[in-house]
Amino acid sequence: MTRTTHVPTPGPTVDGPAVPARRTTRALLSGGVVAGPLFLGAGVIQGLGREGFDFTRNAISQLGLGDLGWIQVTGFVLTGVLTIAGAIGMHRVLRDAPGGVWAPRLVGVFGTSFLLAGVFTADPGAGFPAGAPEGAASSPSAHGAVHMLSGMVGYLALCAASFVLARLFAARRRRGWAIACRLVPVGVLAGFAGSSASVLAFTLGAGLGLLWLTVLSARLLTADPTAQP
Repeated sequence: MTRTTHVPTPGPTVDGPAVPARRTTRALLSGGVVAGPLFLGAGVIQGLGREGFDFTRNAISQLGLGDLGWIQVTGFVLTGVLTIAGAIGMHRVLRDAPGGVWAPRLVGVFGTSFLLAGVFTADPGAGFPAGAPEGAASSPSAHGAVHMLSGMVGYLALCAASFVLARLFAARRRRGWAIACRLVPVGVLAGFAGSSASVLAFTLGAGLGLLWLTVLSARLLTADPTAQP
């Protein structure tokens, strides 16, 4: 009599499809990590090297003017794309978490504001670029107005995203992160409020917001995939 032996057929590996998805998520979040340092690093290097530019008088946005303005415009666009990628990564990580819908959306608005700021450049003024009036323009041009409005909306969206994430961290008993998510937007808004007295205050506030995005993205990127952020 012949005995038949049944050999089990290996089924699909449960973790198989999850590995590429996790890698994609990490790559997207890396965009949020890189965006801020890229923008600020490029701005500082240009500001130190371009004739007539003064950080105490000129906003980094004005580096988008003049013969070399295309460098800063490219920086705006790249930062916007990377930030939007980071927002998509946040959505993938936080989709089932409190605030997991609105926080990524608001970060996406922040990224979109950089795309608009790259297309609609700032107005010249405060002696930059060469030949520009020493004072600010009496009234902003159409493209200058769009540039300022997009920046304002974008940073308000980033601050709102941070407050939303504060709720998430509080729910998960990450008290330090929850407090930071509430305090950092205050610093950003304080810098913007001080811009009427000093352009440098505005630059510091904007830089703080970008670096905070880097910190939040890195937190989500380095968290154990099976653990709560």
